[in-house]
Amino acid sequence: MLQSIIFCLVAAAALGYSFYQFRKVYANIMMAKAEAVEGPTGERWKNMILVAFGQKKMFKRMIPAVLHFMLYVAFVFTQIELIEIFIDGIFGVHRFFADGLGTFYNFIISTIEVLSVLAFIATVIFLVRRNVLFIPRFNKPEMTGWPKLDANLILIFELILLVCIFTMNGTDEVLQGIDPAHYPDTNLAVTSWLGPALFGGLSEGTLKVLERVGWWGHIAMVFVFLNYLPKSKHLHILLAFPNTYFARLGQKGQMENMPEIMNEVKSMMGLGDPNAPEPDMNAELPEFGANDVFEMSRIDLLGAYSCTECGRCTSVCPANITGKKLSPRKIVMNLRDRSEEVGEKIRSGNTEFCKDESQPLSADNFDDGRNLWDFISREEVHACTTCNACVEACPVLINPLEMILKLRRHEILTEAAGPQDWLPLFNSIENQQRAWSVSTSRTEWMNE
Repeated sequence: MLQSIIFCLVAAAALGYSFYQFRKVYANIMMAKAEAVEGPTGERWKNMILVAFGQKKMFKRMIPAVLHFMLYVAFVFTQIELIEIFIDGIFGVHRFFADGLGTFYNFIISTIEVLSVLAFIATVIFLVRRNVLFIPRFNKPEMTGWPKLDANLILIFELILLVCIFTMNGTDEVLQGIDPAHYPDTNLAVTSWLGPALFGGLSEGTLKVLERVGWWGHIAMVFVFLNYLPKSKHLHILLAFPNTYFARLGQKGQMENMPEIMNEVKSMMGLGDPNAPEPDMNAELPEFGANDVFEMSRIDLLGAYSCTECGRCTSVCPANITGKKLSPRKIVMNLRDRSEEVGEKIRSGNTEFCKDESQPLSADNFDDGRNLWDFISREEVHACTTCNACVEACPVLINPLEMILKLRRHEILTEAAGPQDWLPLFNSIENQQRAWSVSTSRTEWMNE
């Protein structure tokens, strides 16, 4: 009875705090601008099933894909055993489904054990890849400090979880022969031989303590993992599904149209609507692009929180490959970092960050004197060739290029800034409607 009460209290606290953290992530994403979700729903479901659930794009790199798939399948199947652990914890029973399911129960738990062995192997290999092998995409400047620690922590948590599973099942197998009344008979694929080999010589009391240590260790690591997710890149385990569903369905490289610019160009070229009203010359100029999270789209912020930090985007970026400062992964990570910073400041309620101190602090009434340019250098944004290699490479359909274009548009159109090397191009397009500044008319070829 006492164990059930303790379990319910611990579970309620862990689930409640994780819900609070996930709400903060949701609030951070909602700070951005809404974007219409267009295109066929069937195509969106197809993306989610193939890309998020089926991990289709992961298999462009076979070795990490297979290792990741081993972890992923083990994670999914372990949730079945987790349901039983919750029932056992709440009602104070042991292996609730064992008697009712019989042989099928053995098959399910044996499958989980085999997958757990594969997950253990994959986890060790991932730790070696991260810390021993010098894989360039894991050793970029943006991967120092917390990102590297984050990647290692989750792998260590996974190892602890797996050790707890085998400790729980292994000691249980030995106890079945000692106290069959309380430990239902099972014949599991791994621990039926591993359990006696590791724990066979121990006393009944020690076995029972170790079985409880394994059981509590397993559920404790689940709760730790659940509360760690909102602070980690591993949030993609959950957000990859909505991110692939809401991903833009247009052609790669298709840029968002800006009606204000288009109408201005049409008017300049004599193609505008002659009946259109004259523009108000005293009206405030519109803001183009984005220089902070508020002007980004919610799809962009959802993508930032879904980022796996795998570095595939950066590893195929031609600018990065040739030694330029741009790293698409860093752009995405910086967007998430800035949204975290803004979200925490808004939730603090500190009037220091209010545009108008007579009004409450909110996303619409926020100004801390910082923006995305404090995280991202202009040199990075200028280096992008808009080739879409990063967009094509992302395994969860994040679009770093869209974020870069919005930053660049704000710099050029709103700030009237940009690299000096680009100014002749802009002037030529504005004055002569062509990229190259030459003396002859653009339509001269028609006279020939």
